[in-house]
Amino acid sequence: HVQLVESGGGSVQAGGSLRLSCKASGYTITGHCMGRFRQAPGMGREWVSTLYTEGGTSYADSVKGRFTISRDNARNTLYLQMNMLKTEDTALYYCAIANGGNWSPRGQGTQVTVS
Repeated sequence: HVQLVESGGGSVQAGGSLRLSCKASGYTITGHCMGRFRQAPGMGREWVSTLYTEGGTSYADSVKGRFTISRDNARNTLYLQMNMLKTEDTALYYCAIANGGNWSPRGQGTQVTVS
């Protein structure tokens, strides 16, 4: 049974930083492609970042230069370091596993509020 447990969200002032964690159980993230998404109230899902199997990364233009995705294989955890946060970064953030063209399963999400 694969489970992704998220943490690290919270409320922060604009310009601040947060680090989101996504810990996997029942699944080894090493060598697998994982992604980060967010959804603001009343909006659709927005792709934020991908960490590819070989370690490469990609980011949405809106977060490029401010967010960094990484993983700790020993902790089986995916991280998203978010710096220089803006009010428009306010959303529910969640991680997901690339799975045959889909992003599934996904974590329960962690709320980020920037004021």
